[in-house]
Amino acid sequence: MTDRVLVTGATGFIAQHCIMQLLEAGYDVRGTARSESRTAEVVAILTPHLSDDAQKRLDTFNVVAADLTSDDGWRNAVDGCRYVMHVASPLPRGAVKDEDELIVPARDGALRVLRAAHDGGVERVVLTSSLSAIVYGNDRSRVFTEADWSNLDGARIGAYDKSKTIAERASWDYMESVKGESPMELAVINPGLVLGPLLSSDWGTSGEMVKRILDHKVPAIPNMNFATVDVRDVASAHVSAMVSRDAAGHRFICAEANHSMMEIALILKDHYGARGFTIPTGRLPSVAIRVMAIFDKTVRLALNDLDSSQNVDTTKIRTVLQWRPRDLREMTTAMADSMIAYGVVQAKR
Repeated sequence: MTDRVLVTGATGFIAQHCIMQLLEAGYDVRGTARSESRTAEVVAILTPHLSDDAQKRLDTFNVVAADLTSDDGWRNAVDGCRYVMHVASPLPRGAVKDEDELIVPARDGALRVLRAAHDGGVERVVLTSSLSAIVYGNDRSRVFTEADWSNLDGARIGAYDKSKTIAERASWDYMESVKGESPMELAVINPGLVLGPLLSSDWGTSGEMVKRILDHKVPAIPNMNFATVDVRDVASAHVSAMVSRDAAGHRFICAEANHSMMEIALILKDHYGARGFTIPTGRLPSVAIRVMAIFDKTVRLALNDLDSSQNVDTTKIRTVLQWRPRDLREMTTAMADSMIAYGVVQAKR
């Protein structure tokens, strides 16, 4: 009998790449979304990107209704599943009025999934956390490892970063509380800024930076740095963490390396400048962003990454999961190419 995997948030960017890789690897996959009617939509998105054999496995794929804010549906969702990938989490494109809009569903949703998985006899859960649960609110002048946690009381931490930190901590606390009751295991993936190919015209939050640079929505490039990773490598890390014996009980920083926003802009200019895209590569003074942030809540979010880096140690994921990521050029151009292909961005000249 083929092992079944539940992937939560099946309409999301990372989740759909996870589903693809699971189907290609021969797994039976079920997804969750707020509505069961999303099955046909997800199948239509995935089909062109799958091999013939994987497309056949879409016949048994379905999306069941389960919401992070409700207990309803989760027992049915995990029924018959050996593994669960909990990828779903609220991810806004702008500032929120109340941080609990993100914190409560992220924390409570993770606990709902873990409880249902525990009660349903699931063997292992892989939780999608974030580098947001590791570096924020801390002094960025050092190298971060999986032993680090974001400082909830720090000056440079936002609602999303808090939500990921609180949700992951709650998940580990839950696992400790049921220790000895069942053999269920937990592994956590902590991705950085996720780039790589879109599967549809929905660019989500992950593609916002590349889209804004290609669209010339930013006049110049601020001094911001992010630990970046290709979505395909994030998905492969999830699959490896699901089956690797040594992954249980561990969190894994999932990023290729720290890179500047300017590096991304220069790659885009090199590849797309001659194709009608006007790519800004001048430096935007940090003082200008600080002034803009006074009047714009969305710009204010950028202050948490302004004039700082995300230097991370990826030894653990490379050794335990034998993980080998794509480089910045490949993940950036793959995202840009897919944005052009799906009409998310268009050349201005």
